[in-house]
Amino acid sequence: MLKKFAVDLTPLKKYPDFRFLWSAGLISNFGSMITYVALPFQIKLLTGSYLQVGAIGLVELVPLIVFGLYGGVLADKVDRKKMIWTTEFFALFVSLTLFANSRLHHPHIILLFIVAGTFAAVDGLQRPSQDAILPRLIEHHDQPSASSLMSLRWQFGAITGPAVAGFLLATLGIGAGYLFDVGSYIISIALLAKVSSVPPTIENELPDFQNLINGIKYAVTRKDLLGTYVIDLAAMFFAMPNALFPFWADQLHSRWALGLFYAAGTIGAIVTTLTSGWMRTYRYHGRAIMLAAIGWGIAITLAGSTHSLAFTLIFLGLAGASDQVSALCRGILWNQSIPDEYRGRLAGIQLLSYSVGPLGGQMRAGSMAAWTNLRTSVVSGGLLCIGFVSLFSAALPDFRKYDNQTNKFAVAQKKIRDQEANNSQN
Repeated sequence: MLKKFAVDLTPLKKYPDFRFLWSAGLISNFGSMITYVALPFQIKLLTGSYLQVGAIGLVELVPLIVFGLYGGVLADKVDRKKMIWTTEFFALFVSLTLFANSRLHHPHIILLFIVAGTFAAVDGLQRPSQDAILPRLIEHHDQPSASSLMSLRWQFGAITGPAVAGFLLATLGIGAGYLFDVGSYIISIALLAKVSSVPPTIENELPDFQNLINGIKYAVTRKDLLGTYVIDLAAMFFAMPNALFPFWADQLHSRWALGLFYAAGTIGAIVTTLTSGWMRTYRYHGRAIMLAAIGWGIAITLAGSTHSLAFTLIFLGLAGASDQVSALCRGILWNQSIPDEYRGRLAGIQLLSYSVGPLGGQMRAGSMAAWTNLRTSVVSGGLLCIGFVSLFSAALPDFRKYDNQTNKFAVAQKKIRDQEANNSQN
């Protein structure tokens, strides 16, 4: 019985390239999460401003959109492994810049925002290749398990990273956090070198802009895919409270618990991932995404409604658990139904749906808190999330009724991947 729910480790044992890719990301994400905490913390120390902390999302938004879409085009035209490897080098130098700035007697605030924008650009170039490479490394029937393991990889960093960041910031200073991130990139680059090349399957000589337009047209015409994007955008834009965590901890007289605010949602998410074995055979991913997004909005609303630190963290944990159900089901739907020749470009669009939403959410949360107060910002965001997710789901029946056993795109991709697996064995 328990085996049915336990996360499946088969892809790590079965596919060496996936194992190296997964290990590189495990270490790199761990270091990045330390910077994720250190950067807004440093801006808070230097400015004490809601708006400037929330403005991190603003400066990251445009680079992420532009380079995320272009990164999706490149992921369908160049070697995806080399794309990931090269962008890790760029991220390493960006982290070194943060460390050097932190050693100055008066760190440059403007440089922190420039670096935040640069990180977003590098991330936008890398993430489509990160997402698009997975179906090429893993057989079709193992993709749900691989998606869970990729989520587990990120969650390890999201839980342990903020905890280690809190210790480093309190004992060794902000510079130590940035230096730790530099070391994680060096190890990641060494591991990625062991991953085999993953060149494009189809030669594509069209101009980059035309390739992008073709990818967008494909995504828009598939209402099942469109639903995954707009539901996640709505949930994250209206109910992402992370920019408020430093102030929220102060308001509850629990500054010591700042790391727990960042970790609570991820703890809920990791519980979901560790019990995700049932997803190997689950069929109705659209319905699950819809219900999980509504659950996220309800949990955020409850978190903002309580004055208790313990209940706030519990509700943030439930929010993370709900969001993870949505994330896993979105990943399975994408990996099992999108043709490889479109995978990079649609991964770029996916990056916007699950990254631009949170960045915009930081801006919304910060500006709403400045205009009203923190509690109003959180509660109103949760309620708006519930309303808009319900509205969009009602308007997109193809998304809501998605079934991977009958969806024509999923069925077609299963036949292709099964044939490829048979050819490789013969």
